[in-house]
Amino acid sequence: MSVPIVFLPGYLSDQRLFLAQAFALSRDHIVIHAPLIGERCEEMASALLPNLPPRFVLVGASLGGTVALDILRKAPERVKRLCLISTDVFPDPPQVSADREPLLIRARAGRLEEAIRATLPSETLAPGPARAGVVEYYTEMAMERGLSGFQTHTRALQRRKDHQSTLYRATCPVQIIAGRHDTLVTPKRQAFMAELAPLSSYACLDSCGHLPTLEDPLAVSDVLADWLETVPAAA
Repeated sequence: MSVPIVFLPGYLSDQRLFLAQAFALSRDHIVIHAPLIGERCEEMASALLPNLPPRFVLVGASLGGTVALDILRKAPERVKRLCLISTDVFPDPPQVSADREPLLIRARAGRLEEAIRATLPSETLAPGPARAGVVEYYTEMAMERGLSGFQTHTRALQRRKDHQSTLYRATCPVQIIAGRHDTLVTPKRQAFMAELAPLSSYACLDSCGHLPTLEDPLAVSDVLADWLETVPAAA
């Protein structure tokens, strides 16, 4: 049997981010939904590693992708493949990090939902009638994390490391999935990430923005299934 696939949810998200992909891939693979527990991305990675199988495939989105990179950096021999979705390999730029502070203040002042909605402006998603529903779905997940979760995930993003060298040294196959309409982590930036990894594949989905797994679940599932079948795994 193939090695398990570990899904790492994104910023303010949970296992619902990957429901469609987990269902599609569970026909042929063991799938594991792993939570992000800790104050920093490195702590989240360290908390997960003792509880994961000896070898695994990592699929991470957004913040989960950064944690996946930390896992790859800490235990490269255990990662058979790595998929990053809407993930930024660079640390938070100073201005972006500063722009998060008013959102934290807003959330602590009792305006959590308003702060959450500001983290995902509608223009970061693909245009069309489904956009509003994706925003509501994301907001529901984020609200369930509460103020504590909002603060923890936001601080983790602000403190994340530069992982260019992690990708450059990766010996496993790496799949990058971007959304054409993503303005938070642009397709150009994600294409650059694919150029860093020696064994990389890059898919840019025209039907998506920053949340491809929700905007076009079937397209993401198809990319993952094809990649798992056609790209040789690390030894």
